[in-house]
Amino acid sequence: MLIRFSIENWMSFRDKATFSMIASRERQHSERVPRIDGFNMRVLPVAAIYGGNASGKTNLFHAINFAKKLVLKGSQPNSLIPVEPFRLEENYLQQPSRFCFELLINDTVYEFSFAVTRREVLEEKLVLLHSASEKVLYDRKADSPEPEQRFKEDERLLYAFKGTRENQLFLTNSVHQKIDTFKPVYDWFDDTLELIAPDDRFAPFEQFINEKHPLYAKMNAMLASLDTGIAHIGGEAVSLQRLPIPDEVKKELIEMIKEGESAQISGDAGNERLLVTRDKDGLRAKKLFSYHMGNKGKDVQFEIKHESDGSRRVIDLLPAFLDLRESSTIKVYVIDEVDRSLHTLLTRRLLLLFLESCSPQSRSQLLFTTHDVLLMDQELFRRDEMWVAERDHTGASSLFSFSDYKDIRYDKDIRKSYLQGRLGGVPRILLAQPLTEASSSSGAGEAQ
Repeated sequence: MLIRFSIENWMSFRDKATFSMIASRERQHSERVPRIDGFNMRVLPVAAIYGGNASGKTNLFHAINFAKKLVLKGSQPNSLIPVEPFRLEENYLQQPSRFCFELLINDTVYEFSFAVTRREVLEEKLVLLHSASEKVLYDRKADSPEPEQRFKEDERLLYAFKGTRENQLFLTNSVHQKIDTFKPVYDWFDDTLELIAPDDRFAPFEQFINEKHPLYAKMNAMLASLDTGIAHIGGEAVSLQRLPIPDEVKKELIEMIKEGESAQISGDAGNERLLVTRDKDGLRAKKLFSYHMGNKGKDVQFEIKHESDGSRRVIDLLPAFLDLRESSTIKVYVIDEVDRSLHTLLTRRLLLLFLESCSPQSRSQLLFTTHDVLLMDQELFRRDEMWVAERDHTGASSLFSFSDYKDIRYDKDIRKSYLQGRLGGVPRILLAQPLTEASSSSGAGEAQ
């Protein structure tokens, strides 16, 4: 689970901003808030992030995405780190961008932090947190290149430390060197953290293609209940030669996919979903289709690209929401613009689908950004589950939770106060001069 996340000098976040999933003392919806034994802590299952356009909501999403890519993929030798510092004040361009994650992994809490410029990792630290103490697993600084004592006592760690390039995280290099000491943190970014951008074609659409998949029936039942007009979705075999993908991609698939393996690909500018599998007879391809009920009670097949943007968005998001409902899942989903192309009632239904499954024992989380103020409802969310990103007159973004306002009662209409600008995070729109006044002023000038 994500406990806390902070960023500094990243895109519009000039000063340090901290996003916390630790529950406050309020009692509303407490029956669904996970309890963390041994830490006297409750961690929220959901967070909604509101704010005006260009307030910083998506920049927060980009920050988490940047950290994930840097941890998992690292950087190439002699290449620049694609960091994005605050650009509206020159002195920040040369300063490092800072990131800090506090994570619950199984029953252990880690704090992983790093500071980077475009050329190097200046600081990197991993700390094991206990309820009343902490243990530093490593603390790497660019100005102190000597390895720690524990590395000197472990030849493999010493080798990985000395072999870590200045533009690379030690966490990344140690795992790539097959050292498992810090692998739980790496695996959290790899296996637990899932990010879905507004235009992403979410990967696990195989659940719609494979009729034997345990979620196949649930996916189609839910899809039919959301008034998309789609009766069900399924996959049908297509000729590999007729796949709407470039020949060089087909050649790569032939070379890459081994027997028993599959690859999910998109065609036609991302509007088609294809699954390519190799069995003992060679490569086979399946294409995702939707089916509507015709006037004679028979299925009518449609290309996915012919569905509306909203229906395609539902298809992309359903695997995530159904995964979140599974009692065994520990996934953390971060979705930018969850309401993109969706009716507010449909978005609300998807959110309730997840929230109804949450309990003190659950460990999955959903973080999302949205412009849909109709979701700003205390019957749906706690005050500490609702956040606002706001940009000030200098262009710098900040984050705050509605729980920071002590005078917001549990029965208060937050939406009204928010839209009136009392809580911040709304566009500061400059109204243009009325046309009638402009015409009058123009005429007066000509008369003189």
